[in-house]
Amino acid sequence: MDEIPVIKTRPKGRSLTQNMLIPSEEMVVRALWAAPPGQLSAVGEVRKALASQYGADACCPITVQRHLAQISENGTAPFWRVVDPDRPFARRMKGGPERIRQRLEEEERAVK
Repeated sequence: MDEIPVIKTRPKGRSLTQNMLIPSEEMVVRALWAAPPGQLSAVGEVRKALASQYGADACCPITVQRHLAQISENGTAPFWRVVDPDRPFARRMKGGPERIRQRLEEEERAVK
């Protein structure tokens, strides 16, 4: 961990607060490379793992979605491992749901 995580305290409910990790794109890239190839992992699990790794209660879902869209454009990491092609968000990825399905199938064949 060579970068300093950005963690903001925000309200959660009436009287509670939580520490929210605002991940950098590089943090998301590393998490994508760590996801198992050839299978769809839940993006929520990736966010939980990032939050836990950096000592936060949660990881900002909006920031992660923005980074995933950017990563799909520049091709720096296997975003298809965490974007469900059957969900509307997949349409925001470069190549859309078809590309995600294709890349997952290619990885699955390579792993076997």
